Amino acid sequence: MEPPSIFSPPDFSSPSFFVALVFTLLCCLVAVRFKSNGGRSSPLNSGGGEMFERASTVVAAAAQTGASMMEQLVPEITTHALSYLDYPSLCRLSMTNSLMRSAANDDNAWKALYHKDFTLEQDNVRPVNGWKAYYAATRAIVNLNAEFFNIIRERSLPAMGRLWLNADYVKCFHASSEVFTGYNAVMASWELAFNWEHDHEFQVQDVSVRVLTDMAWVTMKAIVDLGADMDLEAGPFNISNVYEFHNGRWYMVHHHSSVSNGVGEQEIDIVL
Repeated sequence: MEPPSIFSPPDFSSPSFFVALVFTLLCCLVAVRFKSNGGRSSPLNSGGGEMFERASTVVAAAAQTGASMMEQLVPEITTHALSYLDYPSLCRLSMTNSLMRSAANDDNAWKALYHKDFTLEQDNVRPVNGWKAYYAATRAIVNLNAEFFNIIRERSLPAMGRLWLNADYVKCFHASSEVFTGYNAVMASWELAFNWEHDHEFQVQDVSVRVLTDMAWVTMKAIVDLGADMDLEAGPFNISNVYEFHNGRWYMVHHHSSVSNGVGEQEIDIVL
């Protein structure tokens, strides 16, 4: 078997890569700070100055004692370094070793990642099970909500049936102002909608998510492109989706769509 070449590209999916990434990042931060002071240590007025000074001390202590730098890093420096990683990278990093697992599971790191990836209006949220679990639940709802609109684009009734909870209390309010209650009625409404002749592209905007223990709701707007021939847009549609957690997965239980303003006197069939 041919030995690996030194010119082979790095394996970015390897856990060791992310370990090296964090250490490299920390060393670069310390080097930049040290160089900016001409090799001298001095107090800073900026918010990150103290962090860099403490990082310099950590590097020096690790070099003298031979101890792991992760063992001596203060939490603020670790959290700052991990804030540069995305969701998949942070998860892979937690599978490398016990030290990295402890750092990658830090609640402050997941809180920072949540506010970077999702809406800031959730700043007053205090997750019962911690920010990592809250981030995972929010990510699951965002993905499921995106799947809902993909199902509409594909007009797949079986997929829509799997998305909804099979219960009598589920409700669906289409943009036509018609209301359907109960699983069978809701599925019948989507079957009718998918059989309409018109097929329009739409864009979803301003997505906002709120997650509780076993319930979540998403608010957003949708703009429908009626095509070049008509040179019109419909909407914006104000949309609210509600989800419930049952038997280990999320299901849609409520969909409401209403148009903010009309598109003229022409009647248009829109699946939303």
